[in-house]
Amino acid sequence: MGLLAAELDRQGIASVCLQFLELVARAVGPPRALCVPWPHGWPLGPPEDRVTQRATLLRALELFSRRGEGRPILEHIENLPAGSPG
Repeated sequence: MGLLAAELDRQGIASVCLQFLELVARAVGPPRALCVPWPHGWPLGPPEDRVTQRATLLRALELFSRRGEGRPILEHIENLPAGSPG
């Protein structure tokens, strides 16, 4: 997805990748990526955990307002909402 995101960005379409593996994000270099700490298949967080899923989605959407000045923006989910695993 990171390569697709980079091409979309070159065409003027902004995107944010939710990355499970920071190593992949660094290698591929999508314009905007949010590294998440959950297992594959849970990009927004654990099933049925609306608080964590909403917080993850809002954090990803915040990346749209930032520009990397020619380099990728890579952030991590660090502070999870109360009641979230991790």
